[in-house]
Amino acid sequence: MKAAPRNDACDDLNRLYGAPGRIVFRPSQHDAPIAVLANQYGSAEISLFGAQTISYRPTGNLPVLYMPHPYDAKRAGTEIHGGIPVCWPWFAGNGPEGAPMHGLARYGRWQVKSSEYSEDVSELTLGYASDASTRAIWPHDFELELKISISMKLTLSLRATNTGKDAFDVTEGFHPYFLVRERDRAEVLGVDGCTFTDTNEPEKLGRVWTGGYDVRVGGSKIYDVTKYEYVLMDHALDRAIAIVSRGNRRLVVWNPGEESAQDVASFGVEGWRKFVCVEPCSTPRDVAYTLAPGESHDLLIAIQSVPNDGSVHARHA
Repeated sequence: MKAAPRNDACDDLNRLYGAPGRIVFRPSQHDAPIAVLANQYGSAEISLFGAQTISYRPTGNLPVLYMPHPYDAKRAGTEIHGGIPVCWPWFAGNGPEGAPMHGLARYGRWQVKSSEYSEDVSELTLGYASDASTRAIWPHDFELELKISISMKLTLSLRATNTGKDAFDVTEGFHPYFLVRERDRAEVLGVDGCTFTDTNEPEKLGRVWTGGYDVRVGGSKIYDVTKYEYVLMDHALDRAIAIVSRGNRRLVVWNPGEESAQDVASFGVEGWRKFVCVEPCSTPRDVAYTLAPGESHDLLIAIQSVPNDGSVHARHA
Protein backbone atom coordinates (compact mmCIF):
# COMPACT_ATOMS: atom_id res chain seq x y z
CA MET A 1 0.00 0.00 0.00
CA LYS A 2 1.25 3.48 -0.89
CA ALA A 3 0.56 6.68 1.03
CA ALA A 4 2.18 10.10 0.96
CA PRO A 5 1.39 13.81 1.42
CA ARG A 6 -0.90 15.61 -1.02
CA ASN A 7 0.54 16.36 -4.43
CA ASP A 8 -0.96 17.80 -7.60
CA ALA A 9 1.47 17.12 -10.45
CA CYS A 10 0.79 14.03 -12.57
CA ASP A 11 4.47 13.06 -12.60
CA ASP A 12 4.56 13.10 -8.82
CA LEU A 13 1.21 11.33 -8.52
CA ASN A 14 2.42 8.58 -10.81
CA ARG A 15 5.64 8.25 -8.85
CA LEU A 16 3.90 8.17 -5.46
CA TYR A 17 0.71 6.27 -6.25
CA GLY A 18 0.96 4.86 -9.77
CA ALA A 19 1.49 1.33 -10.97
CA PRO A 20 2.20 0.73 -14.69
CA GLY A 21 -0.84 -0.75 -16.39
CA ARG A 22 -2.90 -0.59 -13.19
CA ILE A 23 -3.04 2.98 -11.82
CA VAL A 24 -2.04 5.95 -13.98
CA PHE A 25 -2.65 9.70 -13.64
CA ARG A 26 -3.08 11.92 -16.67
CA PRO A 27 -3.67 15.68 -16.99
CA SER A 28 -6.98 17.25 -17.95
CA GLN A 29 -8.26 20.68 -18.95
CA HIS A 30 -9.80 21.01 -15.48
CA ASP A 31 -6.44 21.61 -13.78
CA ALA A 32 -7.21 18.42 -11.86
CA PRO A 33 -5.62 15.12 -12.91
CA ILE A 34 -7.62 12.10 -13.97
CA ALA A 35 -6.82 8.71 -12.44
CA VAL A 36 -7.13 5.63 -14.65
CA LEU A 37 -7.66 2.29 -12.92
CA ALA A 38 -7.33 -0.92 -14.92
CA ASN A 39 -6.87 -4.65 -14.59
CA GLN A 40 -8.02 -7.84 -16.27
CA TYR A 41 -11.66 -7.08 -15.46
CA GLY A 42 -11.98 -3.59 -16.88
CA SER A 43 -11.06 0.07 -16.51
CA ALA A 44 -12.40 3.26 -14.97
CA GLU A 45 -11.46 6.94 -14.99
CA ILE A 46 -11.89 9.22 -11.97
CA SER A 47 -11.40 12.98 -11.96
CA LEU A 48 -9.81 14.53 -8.89
CA PHE A 49 -12.23 17.39 -9.44
CA GLY A 50 -15.32 16.26 -7.56
CA ALA A 51 -14.01 12.67 -7.27
CA GLN A 52 -16.35 12.03 -10.19
CA THR A 53 -16.10 8.67 -11.93
CA ILE A 54 -16.28 9.62 -15.60
CA SER A 55 -16.04 6.20 -17.26
CA TYR A 56 -16.30 2.51 -16.50
CA ARG A 57 -15.85 -0.23 -19.07
CA PRO A 58 -15.72 -3.94 -18.22
CA THR A 59 -13.29 -5.90 -20.39
CA GLY A 60 -14.93 -6.98 -23.64
CA ASN A 61 -18.11 -5.00 -22.98
CA LEU A 62 -19.61 -1.64 -23.83
CA PRO A 63 -19.19 1.38 -21.52
CA VAL A 64 -21.54 1.33 -18.53
CA LEU A 65 -21.68 5.07 -17.77
CA TYR A 66 -23.10 7.92 -19.85
CA MET A 67 -21.03 11.04 -20.47
CA PRO A 68 -22.65 13.31 -23.07
CA HIS A 69 -19.43 15.00 -24.20
CA PRO A 70 -15.73 14.45 -23.60
CA TYR A 71 -15.11 15.26 -19.96
CA ASP A 72 -12.49 17.89 -20.76
CA ALA A 73 -15.03 19.86 -22.80
CA LYS A 74 -16.72 21.08 -19.62
CA ARG A 75 -15.42 24.13 -17.78
CA ALA A 76 -13.75 23.45 -14.44
CA GLY A 77 -15.93 24.29 -11.47
CA THR A 78 -19.23 23.66 -13.23
CA GLU A 79 -21.82 20.96 -12.60
CA ILE A 80 -20.95 18.01 -14.84
CA HIS A 81 -23.83 15.76 -15.86
CA GLY A 82 -22.65 12.21 -16.51
CA GLY A 83 -20.57 9.46 -14.96
CA ILE A 84 -21.06 9.14 -11.18
CA PRO A 85 -21.19 12.45 -9.29
CA VAL A 86 -20.76 12.35 -5.50
CA CYS A 87 -23.53 14.33 -3.77
CA TRP A 88 -22.68 15.41 -0.19
CA PRO A 89 -23.63 16.91 2.33
CA TRP A 90 -26.92 17.49 0.59
CA PHE A 91 -28.69 15.88 -2.32
CA ALA A 92 -30.53 17.90 -4.99
CA GLY A 93 -31.58 21.30 -3.63
CA ASN A 94 -31.55 20.38 0.08
CA GLY A 95 -28.66 22.71 0.94
CA PRO A 96 -28.65 26.27 2.28
CA GLU A 97 -30.41 28.94 0.26
CA GLY A 98 -28.37 29.84 -2.80
CA ALA A 99 -26.03 26.84 -2.41
CA PRO A 100 -25.11 24.72 -5.46
CA MET A 101 -27.15 21.66 -6.38
CA HIS A 102 -26.08 18.34 -4.93
CA GLY A 103 -23.71 19.58 -2.26
CA LEU A 104 -20.09 20.60 -1.92
CA ALA A 105 -18.19 17.42 -2.73
CA ARG A 106 -18.83 17.43 -6.48
CA TYR A 107 -17.35 20.93 -6.83
CA GLY A 108 -14.19 20.41 -4.74
CA ARG A 109 -10.66 19.37 -5.54
CA TRP A 110 -9.97 15.98 -3.94
CA GLN A 111 -6.55 14.72 -2.90
CA VAL A 112 -5.03 11.28 -3.36
CA LYS A 113 -4.59 9.49 -0.04
CA SER A 114 -3.42 6.05 -1.11
CA SER A 115 -3.44 3.42 -3.84
CA GLU A 116 -3.34 -0.34 -3.73
CA TYR A 117 -3.43 -3.15 -6.26
CA SER A 118 -3.27 -6.92 -6.46
CA GLU A 119 -3.84 -9.45 -9.19
CA ASP A 120 -7.61 -8.95 -9.07
CA VAL A 121 -8.18 -5.44 -7.64
CA SER A 122 -7.01 -1.91 -8.47
CA GLU A 123 -8.03 0.63 -5.81
CA LEU A 124 -7.64 4.35 -5.23
CA THR A 125 -8.53 6.30 -2.07
CA LEU A 126 -9.33 10.01 -2.32
CA GLY A 127 -9.94 12.55 0.42
CA TYR A 128 -11.73 15.89 0.78
CA ALA A 129 -12.06 18.01 3.92
CA SER A 130 -13.68 21.23 5.07
CA ASP A 131 -11.79 24.50 4.68
CA ALA A 132 -12.56 28.21 4.56
CA SER A 133 -14.27 27.91 1.16
CA THR A 134 -16.67 25.16 2.30
CA ARG A 135 -17.43 26.88 5.62
CA ALA A 136 -18.45 30.01 3.73
CA ILE A 137 -21.33 27.95 2.29
CA TRP A 138 -21.95 25.35 5.01
CA PRO A 139 -20.51 26.08 8.49
CA HIS A 140 -19.42 22.60 9.57
CA ASP A 141 -16.17 20.62 9.74
CA PHE A 142 -15.96 17.28 7.99
CA GLU A 143 -13.69 14.81 6.29
CA LEU A 144 -14.64 12.57 3.36
CA GLU A 145 -12.86 9.46 2.14
CA LEU A 146 -13.84 7.79 -1.12
CA LYS A 147 -12.48 4.39 -2.14
CA ILE A 148 -12.90 3.42 -5.79
CA SER A 149 -11.99 -0.09 -6.84
CA ILE A 150 -12.09 -2.16 -10.01
CA SER A 151 -12.49 -5.93 -9.72
CA MET A 152 -15.22 -7.98 -11.35
CA LYS A 153 -17.32 -4.93 -10.48
CA LEU A 154 -16.90 -1.20 -9.92
CA THR A 155 -17.25 -0.27 -6.24
CA LEU A 156 -17.44 3.19 -4.66
CA SER A 157 -17.41 3.51 -0.87
CA LEU A 158 -17.83 6.93 0.73
CA ARG A 159 -17.08 7.51 4.42
CA ALA A 160 -18.14 10.84 5.93
CA THR A 161 -16.81 11.90 9.33
CA ASN A 162 -17.86 14.83 11.50
CA THR A 163 -14.58 16.43 12.61
CA GLY A 164 -16.22 19.43 14.27
CA LYS A 165 -17.75 20.18 17.65
CA ASP A 166 -21.42 20.30 16.58
CA ALA A 167 -23.76 17.70 15.13
CA PHE A 168 -25.13 18.23 11.63
CA ASP A 169 -27.70 16.64 9.30
CA VAL A 170 -26.77 15.11 5.95
CA THR A 171 -28.61 14.11 2.80
CA GLU A 172 -26.36 12.42 0.26
CA GLY A 173 -26.17 10.09 -2.68
CA PHE A 174 -24.33 8.63 -5.61
CA HIS A 175 -25.86 9.91 -8.85
CA PRO A 176 -24.83 7.41 -11.58
CA TYR A 177 -25.83 8.03 -15.18
CA PHE A 178 -26.15 4.59 -16.78
CA LEU A 179 -25.72 4.31 -20.52
CA VAL A 180 -28.61 2.65 -22.38
CA ARG A 181 -29.23 2.31 -26.08
CA GLU A 182 -32.81 3.54 -25.82
CA ARG A 183 -34.50 4.86 -22.69
CA ASP A 184 -37.91 3.61 -23.80
CA ARG A 185 -36.61 0.03 -23.78
CA ALA A 186 -35.16 0.11 -20.27
CA GLU A 187 -36.67 -0.77 -16.90
CA VAL A 188 -35.58 -0.98 -13.27
CA LEU A 189 -36.16 -4.12 -11.22
CA GLY A 190 -35.92 -4.57 -7.47
CA VAL A 191 -38.36 -1.92 -6.24
CA ASP A 192 -41.50 -4.07 -6.02
CA GLY A 193 -43.31 -3.52 -2.71
CA CYS A 194 -41.61 -0.18 -2.04
CA THR A 195 -43.64 2.92 -1.26
CA PHE A 196 -42.74 5.76 -3.60
CA THR A 197 -43.30 9.37 -4.56
CA ASP A 198 -43.55 10.49 -8.18
CA THR A 199 -42.26 14.02 -8.74
CA ASN A 200 -44.87 14.41 -11.47
CA GLU A 201 -47.59 13.67 -8.89
CA PRO A 202 -46.15 14.75 -5.51
CA GLU A 203 -49.56 14.98 -3.89
CA LYS A 204 -50.13 11.21 -4.20
CA LEU A 205 -48.40 9.75 -1.14
CA GLY A 206 -48.10 6.24 0.25
CA ARG A 207 -48.47 4.35 -3.02
CA VAL A 208 -46.76 0.96 -3.35
CA TRP A 209 -44.87 0.00 -6.48
CA THR A 210 -45.91 -3.33 -7.97
CA GLY A 211 -43.87 -3.69 -11.16
CA GLY A 212 -40.67 -2.89 -13.00
CA TYR A 213 -40.22 0.84 -13.48
CA ASP A 214 -41.18 2.02 -16.95
CA VAL A 215 -38.90 5.03 -17.47
CA ARG A 216 -40.70 6.44 -20.49
CA VAL A 217 -42.29 9.18 -18.38
CA GLY A 218 -39.76 11.85 -17.48
CA GLY A 219 -39.16 12.93 -13.91
CA SER A 220 -38.16 11.09 -10.74
CA LYS A 221 -39.59 8.31 -8.66
CA ILE A 222 -38.27 8.28 -5.09
CA TYR A 223 -38.51 4.85 -3.43
CA ASP A 224 -38.36 3.98 0.26
CA VAL A 225 -36.06 1.00 -0.10
CA THR A 226 -36.63 -2.27 1.71
CA LYS A 227 -33.80 -4.13 -0.02
CA TYR A 228 -30.59 -2.96 -1.59
CA GLU A 229 -30.23 -4.88 -4.84
CA TYR A 230 -31.52 -3.44 -8.10
CA VAL A 231 -31.16 -4.18 -11.80
CA LEU A 232 -31.32 -1.81 -14.74
CA MET A 233 -32.49 -3.87 -17.69
CA ASP A 234 -31.32 -2.50 -21.03
CA HIS A 235 -33.44 -4.55 -23.41
CA ALA A 236 -32.11 -2.82 -26.52
CA LEU A 237 -28.53 -3.85 -25.65
CA ASP A 238 -29.71 -7.12 -24.06
CA ARG A 239 -27.71 -6.50 -20.92
CA ALA A 240 -28.39 -6.15 -17.21
CA ILE A 241 -26.61 -3.68 -14.94
CA ALA A 242 -26.71 -5.06 -11.39
CA ILE A 243 -26.52 -2.43 -8.62
CA VAL A 244 -25.96 -3.12 -4.92
CA SER A 245 -26.01 -0.34 -2.31
CA ARG A 246 -25.54 0.10 1.41
CA GLY A 247 -26.10 3.08 3.70
CA ASN A 248 -28.93 4.68 1.70
CA ARG A 249 -32.54 5.10 2.78
CA ARG A 250 -33.99 5.93 -0.62
CA LEU A 251 -33.51 5.09 -4.28
CA VAL A 252 -34.17 7.71 -6.96
CA VAL A 253 -34.80 6.65 -10.54
CA TRP A 254 -34.60 9.60 -12.93
CA ASN A 255 -34.64 10.59 -16.54
CA PRO A 256 -35.44 14.20 -17.49
CA GLY A 257 -37.56 13.44 -20.53
CA GLU A 258 -37.47 15.60 -23.63
CA GLU A 259 -38.89 18.77 -22.09
CA SER A 260 -36.68 18.93 -18.99
CA ALA A 261 -33.59 17.83 -20.90
CA GLN A 262 -33.69 21.13 -22.77
CA ASP A 263 -32.56 22.79 -19.54
CA VAL A 264 -29.23 20.90 -19.72
CA ALA A 265 -27.40 21.89 -22.90
CA SER A 266 -24.82 19.10 -22.59
CA PHE A 267 -27.48 16.45 -23.23
CA GLY A 268 -28.05 17.74 -26.75
CA VAL A 269 -31.23 17.09 -28.69
CA GLU A 270 -31.51 13.34 -28.14
CA GLY A 271 -29.05 12.66 -25.32
CA TRP A 272 -31.81 12.18 -22.75
CA ARG A 273 -32.72 8.95 -24.54
CA LYS A 274 -29.30 7.45 -23.79
CA PHE A 275 -29.28 7.22 -20.00
CA VAL A 276 -31.20 6.28 -16.89
CA CYS A 277 -30.09 7.38 -13.41
CA VAL A 278 -30.49 4.87 -10.57
CA GLU A 279 -29.34 6.72 -7.45
CA PRO A 280 -28.86 5.27 -3.95
CA CYS A 281 -29.37 8.22 -1.66
CA SER A 282 -30.86 9.65 1.51
CA THR A 283 -33.16 12.46 0.47
CA PRO A 284 -35.13 14.67 1.04
CA ARG A 285 -34.66 16.15 4.48
CA ASP A 286 -37.10 13.82 6.23
CA VAL A 287 -34.63 10.94 5.87
CA ALA A 288 -31.47 12.91 6.59
CA TYR A 289 -29.10 11.25 9.00
CA THR A 290 -27.38 13.08 11.85
CA LEU A 291 -23.62 12.91 12.43
CA ALA A 292 -22.54 13.71 15.98
CA PRO A 293 -18.97 14.95 16.55
CA GLY A 294 -16.55 12.15 15.79
CA GLU A 295 -19.16 9.93 14.12
CA SER A 296 -18.85 8.47 10.62
CA HIS A 297 -21.33 7.16 8.05
CA ASP A 298 -20.68 4.91 5.03
CA LEU A 299 -22.43 4.89 1.66
CA LEU A 300 -21.60 2.20 -0.90
CA ILE A 301 -22.51 1.33 -4.46
CA ALA A 302 -21.27 -1.67 -6.44
CA ILE A 303 -21.99 -2.02 -10.17
CA GLN A 304 -21.65 -5.04 -12.44
CA SER A 305 -22.71 -5.29 -16.09
CA VAL A 306 -23.64 -8.71 -17.44
CA PRO A 307 -25.36 -10.06 -20.58
CA ASN A 308 -29.05 -10.75 -20.03
CA ASP A 309 -29.53 -14.51 -20.25
CA GLY A 310 -33.10 -14.37 -19.01
CA SER A 311 -32.30 -15.31 -15.40
CA VAL A 312 -32.40 -11.73 -14.09
CA HIS A 313 -36.13 -11.35 -14.74
CA ALA A 314 -36.74 -14.71 -13.15
CA ARG A 315 -34.95 -13.74 -9.91
CA HIS A 316 -36.97 -10.50 -9.63
CA ALA A 317 -40.33 -11.90 -10.69
